[in-house]
Amino acid sequence: MATLTIPTTGTVTFTVLAVPRTEGGRKTLFRLMRLQASTRRILKKLRHARVTTLNKDTNRGGRIWIDRETCSRVARAEAGESFTIAMTPQIFKDVESVSEYLKIA
Repeated sequence: MATLTIPTTGTVTFTVLAVPRTEGGRKTLFRLMRLQASTRRILKKLRHARVTTLNKDTNRGGRIWIDRETCSRVARAEAGESFTIAMTPQIFKDVESVSEYLKIA
């Protein structure tokens, strides 16, 4: 595949061409997809709901035990999905590591 020219700053929209074969690549792609502004807003609201209502405090052995709800999976790392993120130098290497599975839209 041709190498992808990735800008180091600015807003970039990526489209997933294929899911990475390695577990690390899938996790990196999923982590990048969670950086999208709309996804972050949804995750923030869900986190607030978990903290305030969904986590249950119980008494176990005289101590408070918190039964935590699992974090929501809002982003999906699948072929054909697209996401828009603000590129920063901090995430450049992550994008570069999965660049063969991405296309700039």
